[in-house]
Amino acid sequence: MPLSRLTAFAAAASALLVLSGCQRAEPPAAPAPPPPPVTVIEVAPREVPVLVEVVGRTEGSKEVEVRARVSGVLERTLYAEGTPVRAGTPLFQIDRAPFEIALAQARAALAQERSRNEQAQREAQRLADLAARRAISQREADDAASALKTSNAALQAAEARQREAELNLSYTAIHAPIAGISGRALRSQGALVTAGSESSLLTTIAQTHPLWVRFAVSEAERQQLRGSDGGRGNEVRLLLPDGRTHAGAGRVNFAASTVDTRLGTVQLRAEVANPDLALLPGQFVRVQVVAGRRQAMTVPQSAVAQGDQGRFVWTLGAENKAVPRPVEAGAWLGRDWIIEKGLAAGDRVIVDNLLRLRPGVVVQPQAPGAAPAGAGPTKGGGQDKGADKAGAPDKAGPPAKGGAPGGDAGSAARKAG
Repeated sequence: MPLSRLTAFAAAASALLVLSGCQRAEPPAAPAPPPPPVTVIEVAPREVPVLVEVVGRTEGSKEVEVRARVSGVLERTLYAEGTPVRAGTPLFQIDRAPFEIALAQARAALAQERSRNEQAQREAQRLADLAARRAISQREADDAASALKTSNAALQAAEARQREAELNLSYTAIHAPIAGISGRALRSQGALVTAGSESSLLTTIAQTHPLWVRFAVSEAERQQLRGSDGGRGNEVRLLLPDGRTHAGAGRVNFAASTVDTRLGTVQLRAEVANPDLALLPGQFVRVQVVAGRRQAMTVPQSAVAQGDQGRFVWTLGAENKAVPRPVEAGAWLGRDWIIEKGLAAGDRVIVDNLLRLRPGVVVQPQAPGAAPAGAGPTKGGGQDKGADKAGAPDKAGPPAKGGAPGGDAGSAARKAG
């Protein structure tokens, strides 16, 4: 019996050893992940505008101060402040009573002078007849003729005073001299306004369609503007504070003939359509003056990333491997970025799924327009949409400070090495 127990114990120990050996066996290796799908475009030179970009300030093409031309008490304000007004719209009413009295007095004085003038005419005619028959001296006839001329002059002065009184009475009704956007009322009802003083300023009106934009360019930038007139007639585009391009077309309509000796700049002015009042006078905008056209490479903004050494794009190399390529980026052109250096015609650029890229990683290239399977949107945003369109509308803008929209993808690339 002891021998049988020993044999059974040895068999059980052997089974345990076999089971423990099976548990320590290495699991089978996991399959390698598939190459990430990416959209690839082939870059080619295209015509892009040559832009001179500066900061400008808008102003009304006509800016008028509405002032009282006669002194009196402001009775009524007849318009809604800040609303568009037409030329001739009533704005203010000054008390008419004093001017109506003055007009009545001028009319009475005119009637008196007319009566005196008629008497002087009769007297001069009668004495002239008597002098012709030698019934009176010639001196008396000459005095009557001189009195008639004096009466004629007095009559003209009385007529002028009546016209002045009528004009002053008409000035009590203040109308808009031009069409435009009215300003706030600077004098309230019941205020005494005095012509020719600061209190005579009642409001302002600015014509905002078309709108003018004043800006200055350096001497070097002026040389880029074509034509002997320093850019007059060149196309102008405006960039709004939110990055959008103003829809109204514009042209340079004034170029100064001298250089500002203090700043070394040349003053220019552009006229821009503004029918929907998207721009207001006094607003700061970025002005882009189109100086010409040239050939350049462009890529979608989402394809440009920011690294430690500057901006770069991912290109498709041999064996479908991702290769980072440093580039020198210029201005924005719609949804694209103008590439000054770093790319050549025929280079294939990856435009989406940048977060999964590493130098040398094998990718699965796809034609533009095909949605990559499993390729989610990156933090750069908007990579897939419109990435295949290297030829966006010619609406150029400056690069945002701090890098391209694909900056998060560039951060991932930096971590990779």
